[in-house]
Amino acid sequence: SNCIDKITNLNGLKNLRVLSLGRNLIKNLTGLEAVSDTLEELWISYNLIEKLRGISVLSKLKVLYMSNNNVKEWAEFMKIAELSKLEDLVFVGNPLEEKHSGEGDWRDQVIKRLPKLKKLDGITIVHEEEEEDA
Repeated sequence: SNCIDKITNLNGLKNLRVLSLGRNLIKNLTGLEAVSDTLEELWISYNLIEKLRGISVLSKLKVLYMSNNNVKEWAEFMKIAELSKLEDLVFVGNPLEEKHSGEGDWRDQVIKRLPKLKKLDGITIVHEEEEEDA
């Protein structure tokens, strides 16, 4: 737990693969450009993030842990769909997840929007064609 409120000074970290900024006061994801070619995991849970502008630069990102933030809209969530290598997403505790979990359709909604995802909120996704092969 720190009081970091923005992502800065990542220049020079040319080989950074995992960035852990959980439990801070970060409001947005700008400032990630310097590590966009190498970052594979972003751990940014327990912050104040509502908008996901800036996330699309992370072309190598495989793991995104961003539970307990303030994302409320599917329009913002869909910026995650631009991350073509993303396999593992933790999004629990965001208003959007809480609303749809309450309605019982969270996992279905996410799987429909992120068909390449392999794990959601710590639970492996079994796609229908995999079930048929079993």
